[in-house]
Amino acid sequence: MAKALLVIDMLRDFLDKEGSLYIGADSGAVIEKVAARLKEWRQDEGENPVIYIMDSHLRHDPEFEMFPVHCLAGEWGGEIIDVLAPREDDFLIRKRRYSAFYGTDLDLILREKSVQKLELVGVCTQICVLYTAADARMRHYDVTVRKDCVASFDRAAHEFALNAMEKTLGVKMI
Repeated sequence: MAKALLVIDMLRDFLDKEGSLYIGADSGAVIEKVAARLKEWRQDEGENPVIYIMDSHLRHDPEFEMFPVHCLAGEWGGEIIDVLAPREDDFLIRKRRYSAFYGTDLDLILREKSVQKLELVGVCTQICVLYTAADARMRHYDVTVRKDCVASFDRAAHEFALNAMEKTLGVKMI
């Protein structure tokens, strides 16, 4: 059964101390864990794709009514952190909303690759990871989240999201 690794929003604005929505102290640990998982995936999963999901907002995005301006399309903050640099055969999906499925080609790419299982890693747990997991489950994908490979700026919301994904959505937690 084909699988895909979704690397969600591992971007400078979230993970660099100079980023506009820096997640804080958990940044270093999640970068290290995701880098290790990505290395394992590339060694063990062969042809199964790596798909980078990237916040990519327009300057006047309505999301900025709730959150500071971040991850503007084509700017420094919206770039993938260097240690997780994509390879030529990886996919890059730019999104403007929380879910990686909303308004993107993600589902089409997954179906073209016959993917049925997704593994999610990245940030922020209660926002883009949660809503991507929810939309994946609504589309009948099997979803796994590695708890040590997700993080957020809000510890309570992070824990809530992990619980909701497992207990409500049926996401497998590792």
